[in-house]
Amino acid sequence: MSGFIFKQDLAMAYFSDCSKSTASKLLAREIHSNNSLLAALQSAGYRPTQKRLSPKQVQILYDFLGKP
Repeated sequence: MSGFIFKQDLAMAYFSDCSKSTASKLLAREIHSNNSLLAALQSAGYRPTQKRLSPKQVQILYDFLGKP
């Protein structure tokens, strides 16, 4: 995997039947309701306010949530 991905774009991949705003909120809820996932993301430099996810952060999400 190369390059960064916008968090909103990844959210839309997981929640394609929702609006961008709703998809983003649902992804945030997935992240923050799973302490292990949040801890793994934070160890990779994740901040809740960031707009783009690093390749490592995306891989962590895939590991926990599966690929969209």
